[in-house]
Amino acid sequence: MLVLGIETSCDETSAAIVEDGGKILSNIVSSQIEIHKKFWGVVPEIASRKHIEMIIPVIQESLNKAKISLEDVDGIAVTFGPGLLGSLLVGLTVAKGIAYARRLPFIGINHLEAHLYACFIEHPHLIPPFIGLIISGGHTELIYISKERKYELLGSTRDDAVGEAFDKVARILGLEYPGGPAIEKIAKEGNPYSISLPLSHFKDKKTLDFSFSGIKTAVLYYVENLRKKGNTIPVEDLAASFQLTISEILIKRVIQAINLRGVNKVVIAGGVSSNQFLRSFFEKKKPKGIEIFFPPQGLCTDNAAMVGICGYYKFKEGKTSPLSLDANPSLKIG
Repeated sequence: MLVLGIETSCDETSAAIVEDGGKILSNIVSSQIEIHKKFWGVVPEIASRKHIEMIIPVIQESLNKAKISLEDVDGIAVTFGPGLLGSLLVGLTVAKGIAYARRLPFIGINHLEAHLYACFIEHPHLIPPFIGLIISGGHTELIYISKERKYELLGSTRDDAVGEAFDKVARILGLEYPGGPAIEKIAKEGNPYSISLPLSHFKDKKTLDFSFSGIKTAVLYYVENLRKKGNTIPVEDLAASFQLTISEILIKRVIQAINLRGVNKVVIAGGVSSNQFLRSFFEKKKPKGIEIFFPPQGLCTDNAAMVGICGYYKFKEGKTSPLSLDANPSLKIG
């Protein structure tokens, strides 16, 4: 079965052809990073206009690379939320148009669920129950996936998403956008144990929620105090210490979730899961007997292959969506 996946939830225009849920024939991603870099964040109006410009060429390139035509496609999967409304509407409208014209099965995909399914490309035999951690520029969700493939939201961020915290700290340190790759790169030259940064604490000791505004503010105050004194900013050490503290916050919640649900498998997905320090940290600090699964590096950030993979499994279960399906910018998981 050949599934055409389409992803336009934020600032990547992407189309992919996935065969039987396990073979990626093509995965084309047109990034808008250079466009939004000067704004230090995604501008929704600009993003949606760029999607309109790129969506058809990206789909065509995806078909060309897979060496097929639309006549060969068996189904269409597209992100319908969460994300930016204008961006979502571009991909969803085009997907529905193709599905209607070609009389193809059509299904809307939850962007968060698709991130988890990115792991299935290398681990097709991964079966629930397991804990899922989605970490990206817009999301920080801790989820329990039961044997019945039902999703239960265990915790989420109460302020900044973890990727957003990376962006803000990178800006404080005078690094480039996006902040995640910039911090990871320069942190290799620093000492992660040189500067103590605060871990978030809640009055409710049982909560599995996250908070990243405190660590961001701590970095800001640290930098401002040094500047007032005319001292040099230890950018490398601050970046390394920030990266370590973020990893400590995340693994603390994951271990709590493991103990709460009594599972031995964890899936970590989303753009921040591509961070090599974080991957290594989790492997070193995970409890004995726990397996941790990450998506391939190229499938961590937003892409259509993960949408196509998720779509294949949905089609296999006999699920489809009506062509009346609307975009849902606030779509939840669990």
